[in-house]
Amino acid sequence: MNENLFASFIAPTILGLPAAVLIILFPPLLIPTSKYLINNRLITTQQWLIKLTSKQMMTMHNTKGRTWSLMLVSLIIFIATTNLLGLLPHSFTPTTQLSMNLAMAIPLWAGAVIMGFRSKIKNALAHFLPQGTPTPLIPMLVTIETISLLIQPMALAVRLTANITAGHLLMHLIGSATLAMSTINLPSTLIIFTILILLTILEIAVALIQAYVFTLLVSLYLHDNT
Repeated sequence: MNENLFASFIAPTILGLPAAVLIILFPPLLIPTSKYLINNRLITTQQWLIKLTSKQMMTMHNTKGRTWSLMLVSLIIFIATTNLLGLLPHSFTPTTQLSMNLAMAIPLWAGAVIMGFRSKIKNALAHFLPQGTPTPLIPMLVTIETISLLIQPMALAVRLTANITAGHLLMHLIGSATLAMSTINLPSTLIIFTILILLTILEIAVALIQAYVFTLLVSLYLHDNT
């Protein structure tokens, strides 16, 4: 069991070639689209959820910030579908890879920060030094604020990676315990299996919440720089 504990986090290969790119491109294909004038219930529900999410994230933004709405909605849909597909048996979750999460976090964070320095450089520089700071503390506060700014994309990526990885590991351990107890004690097996079902429901909620949190934090970084 210990040898296969992290097997689900290894990037799969097909004939020796990495299949991570194909897996990353697969979730968008599952999003239904309609060619008809009148949509069915699934398409209508999907559009309602997208509209509700985008309205909640874009309310605090000005006109310049709302130009990112399509990108942010695409981001939350991609992360949510990837996380949910990763809960299927014998599947691979790309969001458990820190490298992929950094590849999403760094460009979005950098784009928001660069926009802030281009549009309102005085306000952007003012964040590094709060008003009324004593002169001896200025170098230390500027250093701390600079580090806190540079660590934002790492915090985004590590938060998503840690939450998804921890949930998958816990499900793997409880599932292995269920199989081990099935031949020893049936009542204990039923209790552990019930816990596994409840944990699976919790992980579905975590998969959606982490997609929303990741996108919301990017939206907040954008709001601070527009």
